[in-house]
Amino acid sequence: TNAKAGQVQFRTDKAGIIHCPIGKASFETDALKENLLALVEALDKAKPSSAKGQYLKRLTLSTTMGPGVKVDRTSVVG
Repeated sequence: TNAKAGQVQFRTDKAGIIHCPIGKASFETDALKENLLALVEALDKAKPSSAKGQYLKRLTLSTTMGPGVKVDRTSVVG
């Protein structure tokens, strides 16, 4: 992602899971949170108007080959 430039690229798989890098492990926590917020906002904007119910059900972060860590969306969006 290039969140500061307003560009967020993501891909989905067959199961509807969204894959998107938000940074590297060496990034500062604030930079990672800013990139994650930009991703969540981009996903909200991409939601089709015909989609009903909760569009983003769960949020999990992981390193490339590491275990996933569940994230409370309200802690990201506020």
